[in-house]
Amino acid sequence: MNAHAPLPPAACGVAVRAEHGQRAVFCGLTGIVWLHRKIQDAFFLVVGSRTCAHLIQSAAGVMIFAEPRFATAIIDERDLAGLADMNEELDRVVTRLIERRPDIRLLFLVGSCPSEVIKLDLSRAALRLSLRLAPDVRVLNYSGSGIETTFTQGEDACLSALVPELPETTATDELLVVGALADVVEDQFARLFSDLGITAHFLPARRAGQMPPVGRGTRFLLAQPFLAETARALEERGARRIAAPFPLGAEGTTEWLRAAAEAFGVDPARFEAVTAPGRRRARQALAAYAEKLAGKRVFFFPDSQLEVPLARFLSRETGAELIEVGTPYLHRGHLAAELDWLPGGTAVVEGQSLDDGLDRCRAARPDLTVCGLGLANPLEAQGLTTKWSIELLFTPIQGYEQAGDLAELFARPLDRRAQLEV
Repeated sequence: MNAHAPLPPAACGVAVRAEHGQRAVFCGLTGIVWLHRKIQDAFFLVVGSRTCAHLIQSAAGVMIFAEPRFATAIIDERDLAGLADMNEELDRVVTRLIERRPDIRLLFLVGSCPSEVIKLDLSRAALRLSLRLAPDVRVLNYSGSGIETTFTQGEDACLSALVPELPETTATDELLVVGALADVVEDQFARLFSDLGITAHFLPARRAGQMPPVGRGTRFLLAQPFLAETARALEERGARRIAAPFPLGAEGTTEWLRAAAEAFGVDPARFEAVTAPGRRRARQALAAYAEKLAGKRVFFFPDSQLEVPLARFLSRETGAELIEVGTPYLHRGHLAAELDWLPGGTAVVEGQSLDDGLDRCRAARPDLTVCGLGLANPLEAQGLTTKWSIELLFTPIQGYEQAGDLAELFARPLDRRAQLEV
């Protein structure tokens, strides 16, 4: 069965169709921007071009005197012409890096379009370097290439590379929460799970030596909708996914937590008592933006794979109207609950025919268009109000305490447009 196959309309009440053609998305290297902040003793070494280096540097907004935990090993003309041994060059760069940064405990070699084009085998390089640097540094690799991928798949590739390295466990009473969350959000969820009586671990952990165990008794909850390969890798190790919507907004967070509570046999009264204060605060925060967003017509271009949960949040918790919900990939299992919550007849488009999508968007003239950076400025020039979808990855948006912040991210462009029109 193809997990990414489009759902027939009768199965979920929405009008799902697939499109093929030209797309406009960032590459998976972008995920390094939030991943390097999460794993505090990891380093991400991109094997790529100067273009790769400029992309990450500009996306991260790193100041000249900062010392981030990522860098680029530049593939230059000598490498492309076969005049230099790329493996020797890579070994030299890594040796110099470890000498300069002895705090590194986990090193990711991140493939790019250039390294894949010249067929550089980073998996063998990672194995060779791991043996040489053991036991102080573990070296893994994954692909951040932008060839036929979307940018959030960089996190999926990174976490799925970690899964085979996770320690084994036979415990059956512990929860694994999967997906990179801002530390403040992770701390909030950890407290909620603790109050529910659930022992929860998080992948990725904040330090390389604290990665959570996994085994045949492990049950895991996805915190992000774009982790298909990571979920598959966990299932291959015997773990079982807890089906749930995603923790966006008061409703999504409540049902996400409820799915875990039911899986671990938490008393319903205890669940209500633990979650009631958070639900109340989230709804109060959302009320401040309901008037601004209610009835606003929203168009989603495919970009981050967050589109379906975000559309559900806007529709059900702020009263926005959905014109079209585009998403690069639609995982029928992971998004089943989200699709069920969309209004009947909602147009959900998997994949992208960029020109056709632009034509539909221009014809609809939505109040708000959620899209990638490459489309935002041209659409703004045509009089459309836009929201950068990538900002929703850089900003804490999950959980009760962030529900109001999430609504504000969508209300802010509308406020800006209103001020400009005065």
